[in-house]
Amino acid sequence: MTPETMPRRSSIAFAGLIVCLAALTGCGKTPPAYFRPNMVEATKQRLTPDQEKQVATILLAMFGTPDEPVCLPETGLDEAKLRLAAGPVRSDIVGRKNGLYREHCGHCHGVTGDALGPTAAFLNPYPRDYRPGVFKFKSTERADKPTHADLVRVLHKGIPGTSMPSFALLPAAQVDALAEYVKYLSIRGETELTLMRAYFELDDEAQGSLPETREFLIDETLVTVADKWKAAADAEIQVPPMPADIDLVASIAKGKELFYGDKANCVKCHGVTGLGDGQANDYDDWNKAIVEIGKELSSGSAAARETSTSGMSPDELSEHRAQLAWLDKFGRVLDGDALEPRTIPPRNLRHGIYRGGRRPIDLYYRIHAGINGAPMPAAKGTVPPEEIWHIVNYVRSLPYELDGELGADKPMLARDRF
Repeated sequence: MTPETMPRRSSIAFAGLIVCLAALTGCGKTPPAYFRPNMVEATKQRLTPDQEKQVATILLAMFGTPDEPVCLPETGLDEAKLRLAAGPVRSDIVGRKNGLYREHCGHCHGVTGDALGPTAAFLNPYPRDYRPGVFKFKSTERADKPTHADLVRVLHKGIPGTSMPSFALLPAAQVDALAEYVKYLSIRGETELTLMRAYFELDDEAQGSLPETREFLIDETLVTVADKWKAAADAEIQVPPMPADIDLVASIAKGKELFYGDKANCVKCHGVTGLGDGQANDYDDWNKAIVEIGKELSSGSAAARETSTSGMSPDELSEHRAQLAWLDKFGRVLDGDALEPRTIPPRNLRHGIYRGGRRPIDLYYRIHAGINGAPMPAAKGTVPPEEIWHIVNYVRSLPYELDGELGADKPMLARDRF
């Protein structure tokens, strides 16, 4: 063998080894996708393995799998749209793209919509977890679901200042199908949470098992969740028109007064200079849930391990050991089924980057209803609807303010040159 032929023969041998290993291991046979169970909630509710299995079985019957979604009429969802978005990435016989969700969304939001996709941990902020059915940027009142148009708008525009991109280049039918699939994942996730929490209310006669009747599963559980989504269109915020002859200078001054005053009190979080430095230690609802569980886990674990077992009866000792086992299990679950909690800083209003949209009406929605799932409170009830426009105008002026207190606010050119 000459030195010149050694690399070539080595490459051939390596390629042959790969082919043999592929034949032995079944290369190319990807296991079917599946929905991850909400193990954080299951462990929090102390469900038994049989109860976890029952919830999984019910969800499979009601919603199907990521490759074969089930669309019960009570959900109000469009099955054709779901099938366009669901499943692996592929094209049908006429060349139409399918598997849209997994192609465009799954790497961040996860196949289950639990915000545990392979890239999620590297993003700040984290992707949205759809399972609680809580959405921030919408045109409806704080506690209500977003409309279908709200979801389409977020997909079309993206969310500035985050890793959520715009999908404006996709055909309208594909964006529409993705919005429908997001609703499907949320309805499924909310149903899962409802079922897991229902075990707590069972009486002794149920023997720890949920009733599998249509009345309970469909009429009481699924319909209750789905109806909230159907009612979204009726919960849109009624926005009074901004007066066409408004004095903008006077409006900005009034908005500044409200911003710093007790009615709106925006300064509390956004800071005296609007830099978002009023507070920095709060969490949104998704992260807050994990923080609270972590605190409970930490204090419970310490108390349980410091408890003396001397003098305990056999039943008490058994219960104590079960408590330790549960705490250990919960700790392991959090490691694999939740991301490290992060605080949510208020928006720096001087950047002029607004995640919910930069249109005046988008800012009106945020101020009127607050941001669901976030510490941002609603001005509704404290600030008259027509006066919210003054706050909108003041907020929109902040990136361009020339006489602010910060050096960064002052233009490099002399002011008299403008």
